[in-house]
Amino acid sequence: MVDTAHRNTGVDGVGGGVGLTALMVAAGRALEGGRHDSLARDDFAEHFVLAAPASAGWPVHPDQVPDGEANPLWGRFARYFGLRTRVFDDFLLQATHVGGARQVVLLGAGLDTRAFRLDWPAGCAVFEVDRPGVLAFKHQVLDGLSATPKATRIPVTTDLRDDWVGALTDAGFDPALPTAWLAEGLLFYLPAPAESQLMRVADKLSVRGSALAFEVKVDKDLWVYRDSSIYTATREQIGIDLLTLFDGSPRPDSAGDLADRGWSTLVQTPFDHSRRLGRGPLPVPNDALEGNRWVFAHKTHPYT
Repeated sequence: MVDTAHRNTGVDGVGGGVGLTALMVAAGRALEGGRHDSLARDDFAEHFVLAAPASAGWPVHPDQVPDGEANPLWGRFARYFGLRTRVFDDFLLQATHVGGARQVVLLGAGLDTRAFRLDWPAGCAVFEVDRPGVLAFKHQVLDGLSATPKATRIPVTTDLRDDWVGALTDAGFDPALPTAWLAEGLLFYLPAPAESQLMRVADKLSVRGSALAFEVKVDKDLWVYRDSSIYTATREQIGIDLLTLFDGSPRPDSAGDLADRGWSTLVQTPFDHSRRLGRGPLPVPNDALEGNRWVFAHKTHPYT
């Protein structure tokens, strides 16, 4: 049983700002799971959406979106979240089942449920790093569902602007073991120095055989897309103005920095994966997604 103070803290953690975007992504995953050609399925996602007052009226099944795929938010943007979930799911499963990593670190884990959804190899530990309020809400919902993780799940309650490394190691993370890292939907919100520091720390904590995936934007001026259909629909339909939440400073070349530190890197667009999988968003005019890049890195030798 979660006490009242814990419950209120949890709801507050996703009630506004960046926390509210975690609910938007959860709604996108719920919608994706209801599609006839679903790319990913998350049966927990709709429970997060319905449990929070801020999102209780949002759609969680395609039948609840009258204009369907034509809706920029609950159609195209939600499909983007489904595609991203599928691609990063595949990355983590490859890094663990084939690459041999037995530690997975989800940076800014939000309402991610991969510890519960995916079939992990034996002995795998999944560290979920996020702010206390977000994880409290997550625990409230999952405890109510009696959800059982498929790996050793270790919540790490900390802010990535604080000493998250200390919190991670205190939770049992072993830097001597290969690790699969994921920063999904996170770096947009961090100042450029924080992104660079995160990459340096992840490199320092990674031995050969580790893998890292993350999402960035390469646009120099995101406000060019202020009137794009996705940003407009998100503002008008659910009151989230993403451009005021994103950090507007010039972004570092994190993929290049990792390459200099001994990582092999592959930089792709989401549309590359839409074409590969035969479904998902494709480019449109004035496209807020055209600057998005997904980076997949593997540490092939230590930096010296």
